[in-house]
Amino acid sequence: MTKTSTHISEKAPEPVGAYPHSRRVGNLLFLSGVGPRKRGSKEIPGVTLDDNKNIVAYDIETQCHSVFENVKNILESSGAAWEDLVDVTVYLTNMKKDFSTYNKLWAQYFAKNPPCRTTIEVTALPTPIAIELKCIAVMKD
Repeated sequence: MTKTSTHISEKAPEPVGAYPHSRRVGNLLFLSGVGPRKRGSKEIPGVTLDDNKNIVAYDIETQCHSVFENVKNILESSGAAWEDLVDVTVYLTNMKKDFSTYNKLWAQYFAKNPPCRTTIEVTALPTPIAIELKCIAVMKD
């Protein structure tokens, strides 16, 4: 029988829908989409909103640091590590403006043995964020 379990991290921001932070199937760990929000609040690091919750300005570097930290927290609380990532899909809302900064930070966070990566531009994400990651890791038993 394949080992299957779901997990909600106590360090990562609460999911914005009815889904777990991660699901383990056998030795694979699948993370739900992870954004840069902070746990326990609606705060999004690096984002300035107007009174109608529209994005006025954002700092992609700050959001990248925050989303990478959230992924790391989910991995660790699920029993995996940053180095266990094998595949990452990255969603950016402005490829032209943000890709070079995100790519520079990616190279710093994944200086050794980086996972496979696909980067896609989308018109919007569920909350007013500029980046979201969808990750797969291999668990060590």
